[in-house]
Amino acid sequence: MTDSPSDRPSRTELAKAYEFNEVEQKWSSIWQDQNTFAATMVPGKKSFAIVIPPPNVTGVLHVGHALNNTLQDVLVRYHRMLGENTVWIPGTDHAGIATQNVVERQLATEGKSRHDIGRDAFIDRVWAWRQDKGGTIINQLKRLGCSCDWQRERFTMDEGLSQAVREVFVKLFHEGLIYKGDYIVNWCPRCHTALADDEVEHETTDGKLYHLRYPFADGNGHLVVATTRPETMLGDTGVAVHPEDERFHGMKDRSVRLPLTDREIPLVYDTHVQREFGTGALKVTPAHDRDDYEIGLRHDLPRLKVMDQNGIMNEAAGSYAGLDRFVCRKKIVEDLETQGFLDKIEPYQHGVGHCYRCHTVVEPTTSKQWFVSVRPLADRATEAVREGRVVLHPKTWYNTYYHWMDNIRDWCISRQIWWGHRIPAWTCSGCGELIVSTDEPAVCPKCKSGELTQETDVLDTWFSSALWPFSTLGWPEKTLELATFYPTSVLITSFDILFFWVARMMMMGLHCMDEVPFRDVYLHALVRDKHGKKMSKSTGNVIDPLEVMATYGTDAMRFTLAAFAAQGREIRLDEDRIEGYRHFINKLWNAARFAMMHLTDVEEIKAETIQPAELGLANRWILSRANRAVIELRKALDEYRFNDAASTLYQFIWHEFCDWYLEWIKPDLYGSEVLAKEQSRMVLAVVLETVLKLIHPFTPFVTEEIWSVLPGERQCLMLEPFPENTPSWDDPEIERKTELLMGVIGGVRNIRSEMMVHPSAEIEIILICHDLATMTILEEEQQTLTGLTRAGKIYIHENGTRPQGSAASIFQNIEIYVPMKGLVDVAKETARLERDGAKILKDLERTEAKLNNRKFLDNAPPEIIDKEREKQGGLQVTLDKIKESMKRLAELG
Repeated sequence: MTDSPSDRPSRTELAKAYEFNEVEQKWSSIWQDQNTFAATMVPGKKSFAIVIPPPNVTGVLHVGHALNNTLQDVLVRYHRMLGENTVWIPGTDHAGIATQNVVERQLATEGKSRHDIGRDAFIDRVWAWRQDKGGTIINQLKRLGCSCDWQRERFTMDEGLSQAVREVFVKLFHEGLIYKGDYIVNWCPRCHTALADDEVEHETTDGKLYHLRYPFADGNGHLVVATTRPETMLGDTGVAVHPEDERFHGMKDRSVRLPLTDREIPLVYDTHVQREFGTGALKVTPAHDRDDYEIGLRHDLPRLKVMDQNGIMNEAAGSYAGLDRFVCRKKIVEDLETQGFLDKIEPYQHGVGHCYRCHTVVEPTTSKQWFVSVRPLADRATEAVREGRVVLHPKTWYNTYYHWMDNIRDWCISRQIWWGHRIPAWTCSGCGELIVSTDEPAVCPKCKSGELTQETDVLDTWFSSALWPFSTLGWPEKTLELATFYPTSVLITSFDILFFWVARMMMMGLHCMDEVPFRDVYLHALVRDKHGKKMSKSTGNVIDPLEVMATYGTDAMRFTLAAFAAQGREIRLDEDRIEGYRHFINKLWNAARFAMMHLTDVEEIKAETIQPAELGLANRWILSRANRAVIELRKALDEYRFNDAASTLYQFIWHEFCDWYLEWIKPDLYGSEVLAKEQSRMVLAVVLETVLKLIHPFTPFVTEEIWSVLPGERQCLMLEPFPENTPSWDDPEIERKTELLMGVIGGVRNIRSEMMVHPSAEIEIILICHDLATMTILEEEQQTLTGLTRAGKIYIHENGTRPQGSAASIFQNIEIYVPMKGLVDVAKETARLERDGAKILKDLERTEAKLNNRKFLDNAPPEIIDKEREKQGGLQVTLDKIKESMKRLAELG
């Protein structure tokens, strides 16, 4: 239902409640319509650029995306408000294997496979799917409030990026850094493609270690080898032992008979063998194990493949041909045992590699693939970090980065799928010439034949992603964007793709641009549930950011994520905390509504008219604290300490601005003294503006809405200048005085709370202060103390003793007493506390008994145990407070 004009708030009025759904839709539309996120490229200005880690085109927004993009948006909005040339380039990744799997599943519902419709038709089908479904996550990022320049959205297979991919491939090939050759690769039997090392996820698995007897060929004894994959023994072409292992001295030139076959294989000496593993004898299967492949090269052992690309045993496996690899394993173990070749089987825990996309167990195998020779590229990328040209945050990642780069292997970049950048290489059918070119050749340059066949493999998705920082800015063309924004300023990403993506961007950026792709890398932690567990649908602990935004509002979720983003720590996200920060957003809204009630006739807010020296204590204090918040916030954001930045904002806005300042100036705002009222109104307006600017990068929607109704002509808040240090506002002496008053007021409020004195009840306060300077401050601000403590009378003495029947508190050197006569019935209150205490104690004992029960601890789910422990802690705190209150009551007698 549409509001009538009379129902809508006027320009200087805010709705009673913050309706975040309406506000978010409103400002999303305004920002898009006004193109406020557009990049600026003003000559002579400092530049700030971020390229988004492109989410998979198949993806939907998860909490990791929400964290990553919230942090990026905080920085982009901050630097835009600093007046810098700013761009945040959005886009998506074509996600080769993942996207092909999605469309293949779609075809399967029609009873078809990709082979049924052919390559060209399948590619058309994928593009159609992308057109229909591929924009989902982009729209979700817009809902999150991401201030990307959406007119610059890129896709890793769009025309410009495809050109960049071909240029780099051809460049590296002609420089001898890309080659094609046989090598051991990680093969996914489900996806039918090779995988790079970092696309294999190793999971600790409870498996078995099989000890097999290999008889010596001369009939004299046997060796025992140990393996976790007995089905691969059919491809063994040797047995290796360490040359310094005394158990195998004198065995040179001996050979063994391979069980279940009629083959003899040699015994070789190799220093790679781990003497402490198994018996010290290692079966060597060069075609199905990476380490064995290297041993085979050193000793000229043949490579015998016994499995096909589907994980099925092939004809080289003899009588086992046609069996699935895991079925074959079981059959081979049975046959080994029957024929006396099985020595023993032991339980064994080890890491098993799985495909990062479909989770199928990976099978190492030899195959002809395309590779990047990465050592020269990796050396430059390592040097750039060591020299400080790229800074990692947090610094704990340096050693991990160096270790990985120092031990990097050549990068397998070919994939046996159809969706992706097809490798720009053609083979001449006439003479066998290999042609690598950015453009499709018409004829062979060697024999002039027109019969050319293009390579069927596509490039690893990470190859195109590695070019993202400069290809999205227009490379290989020399564009203004490239000159203005490269190298980019900072990359924000999850630590788990440091090697998938970050290191490769550094290698490609340095090689193609002769410059690092970014100056800083901020690696954030993974988001887990409140118990520190990985989120998964199977355990039911997934926090869906779309549901969170619908329930609590986008700003509340953004602020929560920033508040939890401490460097180097895992993020334990608790929905209760999100709800808590929704209250924070509401508190800001209500504070703004209060301010607007007193600014209805103000036409313009003029910060320059404020002269702090002419103001009262409260106004001078809030200006000083606002300036301190500006300094601390800017420093925190410059150092990527997002949680500290959020903490600064929360402390200043909730506790200082709302809880203290607004209460403090109410007498001025509602009083009859014109000067005091005008001064407080103007300071209130200026500080509210400052508050909105400071928190805007974190909570853009609510701040834009409030900003839009403040007095004066206004552009979007996101285009306003960010607050700067204002030395004239700084007043440490005023802050010290105010801290003293707040300490006294806090002490009185604690007494009211602990003694259950009603907030509206009038009290007397006796202050005994032995320091003359402090006493003078208290006397000067006695009216303030009276108003904020709701005291009828306040007596300030230099010396004295505790009055009979009074409750007490102490702050620094000030003794605070509140006589309780007529305020508290000691006997009645004591009886009530005793009853409450007995009930709490009973609940506590019941909870502790449960936590001391071994059966409960062994059988209850961890989250239930944690809940009981939280309950125990809460009950204990409550019981301690009751005991303290009873102690205070006893002191009154």
